[in-house]
Amino acid sequence: MSEAFGAENSEGGGVTGRRTSFAAADRVCYALFARHADAARHERARRAYRGTDLRIGFDVYLARVYAVSWLFALLVGLPAGVVAVALPDSTLSAAVAAVEGAVPLVETAPVPRVPRPVVAVAAAVFAGSMAKRGVVALGGRYLRWVAAARRSNIERTLPGAVRYLHVLASGSDGRRAMLRRVADTEAYGETAVSVRKALNTAAMTGNVNEGLRRVARDTPAQDTLSPFLLKYREHADQGSDALRNYLRMESRMLGHRQDRRRKRSEGFLELLSEVFIVLLVMPALLVIVLTVMSIIAPGLSAPVWTPVGETTVRGFAVYASGLLILVVGVVASALVAALRPPDQTIGYERPASKVETLATAASNPASAALVFLPVGVLGAVTAVFLGAKWADVALAGYVVYALPVGAVAVRRARLDDAKDREIKDFVHAVSGHVSLGRPFGEAVEHVARDVDLGPLSADVADLASNLQLTTPNTGTDEDLRTAALDRFVERVGTPMAEQTIGLVTGALDAGSDTGTVFETLQSEIGRLYHEKRELRSGLLVYVAVGWTTALLVVGITVATSAQVFDGFAQLSSMSDLSGVSLDPTAVDLERDRFRIYVTTQTTMLASGWFAGAASRGRYESLLHSAILVVVCHVVFRGAGVI
Repeated sequence: MSEAFGAENSEGGGVTGRRTSFAAADRVCYALFARHADAARHERARRAYRGTDLRIGFDVYLARVYAVSWLFALLVGLPAGVVAVALPDSTLSAAVAAVEGAVPLVETAPVPRVPRPVVAVAAAVFAGSMAKRGVVALGGRYLRWVAAARRSNIERTLPGAVRYLHVLASGSDGRRAMLRRVADTEAYGETAVSVRKALNTAAMTGNVNEGLRRVARDTPAQDTLSPFLLKYREHADQGSDALRNYLRMESRMLGHRQDRRRKRSEGFLELLSEVFIVLLVMPALLVIVLTVMSIIAPGLSAPVWTPVGETTVRGFAVYASGLLILVVGVVASALVAALRPPDQTIGYERPASKVETLATAASNPASAALVFLPVGVLGAVTAVFLGAKWADVALAGYVVYALPVGAVAVRRARLDDAKDREIKDFVHAVSGHVSLGRPFGEAVEHVARDVDLGPLSADVADLASNLQLTTPNTGTDEDLRTAALDRFVERVGTPMAEQTIGLVTGALDAGSDTGTVFETLQSEIGRLYHEKRELRSGLLVYVAVGWTTALLVVGITVATSAQVFDGFAQLSSMSDLSGVSLDPTAVDLERDRFRIYVTTQTTMLASGWFAGAASRGRYESLLHSAILVVVCHVVFRGAGVI
């Protein structure tokens, strides 16, 4: 039994000897629930588990799930029984009457009177069993989610890994060394993890083919990685020429497949934008309709209790609509970010030191997001002292915080775009010198001295200086060259630099032909830059969608507030003279205009988040939403609505 604890991803729990902090709890759970792992109903979960990279055995994982399911059964079942005991007889009678009215012929069947304790036990057992089954089902679903996420990551990173292997195939490395270089490259994500698992299996069995076969059997990417590994094994056995030709053909095929997946993502994004427009425009129209209907429907003014205080049915609907709009904005922004290829997304990290965080606040959005928090709080406090309403206080703090953070993000993104544009020229220039027979370090030095690369010049000069530290025939020149290239990638800090310069590092270390390396590199960087420009131009359409939706809602709500509400307010105030029975208090101009203002501002936030996520990511979302909030406030204030 102890062999299953801390086991690495394997069939049912192998031995690693690693103990976790939950070893004692795992032993208890294993002893109580491990028998369920062999049940036929968990076969689907077992197959999904093989496609994950969990560091515990399947038996232990399932035992944990069952333990949690029993805990939830108690947490749900016991309160359900207590509630059943505490319910008054009138409530139970009403429930029975409702069932009799909804189900045909139930009222004619003789139903004996059931004692209250029996009802409580039945309710507790039913609620607990449903909670238990739900947790077990969720545990299996989680495995499938993890496997699906790995499959998506493999499909995204496999084409680049195959192109890298094609370059390495021109060198002197054997197939095990080639696979090791892919496994050690973090840019290839779950593809590198899968290759690493194959090499680990090969180290235990002494056979690379066996490692490739096992990973091909268990990988969740059965349509991409599995056939590639099997064919890689087959062509590697046929010789280096056969392997090189296969890798060249496979890299092209995977590239075409990746293009088709990208087009499908674009189609999904079009559908998402259409749904987004409908879900944002409809709540604003609903608020207008409710305000108009309140004149002839007094029930909309009935009081309703909420956790934050008492309001009316109409007020509750208005603020619920605003909350729905914010949720739609968050979900739509997250989906846009998920559809953006990860290799086209830059992740910014905040320095560990507080001094460095403060120093990089003007160039690093992650640092700016922390540094400007006190500024946002100060903006909100200032709005309070100026007598602003609660909505404007929150919006003032958000705008004062979001504007500088978003501006830093845009400034940094433009710098990164300029570096990517120049790195393409840098690679072409270096390739020209290499094709003339110059060594790589000397070629970089010539380019750093003779070519103006704009914002990339300082990084290239640093690379040339570091490459000069390498000395032939010392045995350390390859390590120093690798370190210099890694430092260059870190300084540039863009995905394109990591993908292209990383290819040069591994290929040169593997002894690949320099001309082949840079010929492939020129093609690779041209493809990546074209994809980046195409993605940018395609996503600008959805930036326009976000802004158009926001401005459309502002126009509708301002026009309604300035014209329609005034007319209905006059009509309700003259109801006694006209003989029409209308509620004279149904329309309160100040209250209703404020409510529609709040709804419109939530639409500005959601639209700005969507537009910013489509443009460059979450930090730019702050800038777009803040600008739209300011525009909305200025328009409402200028029109005299607030």
